[in-house]
Amino acid sequence: MKLILTHEVASLGAPGDVVDVKDGYGRNFLVPRGLAIGWTRGTAKQIDSIKKAREVRDVRDLGHAEEIKRQLEAEAVTLRARAGSGGRLFGAITVNDIVNAVKAGGGPDIDKRRIEVGNPIKTTGAHEVTVRVHADVVASVSLEVVAD
Repeated sequence: MKLILTHEVASLGAPGDVVDVKDGYGRNFLVPRGLAIGWTRGTAKQIDSIKKAREVRDVRDLGHAEEIKRQLEAEAVTLRARAGSGGRLFGAITVNDIVNAVKAGGGPDIDKRRIEVGNPIKTTGAHEVTVRVHADVVASVSLEVVAD
């Protein structure tokens, strides 16, 4: 099955890429989640607009990615969340919470899809998350979750 990716898929490609995948993977996973659209001659014209939008969002070059990495790693991000006794949170810290906290702390504007949280953050204290700034550049961000 031939598809056009509309979002970044980890082991497949970036937005605007035309990929061949197995029918079940495309029909049951990629298309229903809005990660891809079916390829036809008509939709092939959309590839240019998808790629232009991606270029606007993407990091310009490796030097710019290194600069963003330095900014992220230099900043200690503090998040306030409601917590019960023993430091357990009522819920979990989401990727949107992390993006908003970085932005509020004066850090760079980052795409939430580039943040990788290993295990869900459900306790107060220090945590580490990674941000894939560029294909070759990965930043480690220190989070301090405090009880509200």
